Amino acid sequence: MAWRVLEVGDHIWNVSLAAERRPDSASWGLVLSFRAAGTGRRALWAPYPIESSSKSGLFAQAEQISDQSLAALLAEHLA
Repeated sequence: MAWRVLEVGDHIWNVSLAAERRPDSASWGLVLSFRAAGTGRRALWAPYPIESSSKSGLFAQAEQISDQSLAALLAEHLA
């Protein structure tokens, strides 16, 4: 299930999120999955620059991310 759905260019993208904790850190970092809908399904993972000491805090911060910020991150990784 997608967390958000974005239209970027001629494509519809399903955005999902995940929490990741690196071995050298006590904080959780946000990682976003962008998956193109339809045929030729392209997918990519991109870290987003927010962290929290708890997963729930991380996901609460993620809810505040605008669709424009997500689209800009996706465009940056597609370029």
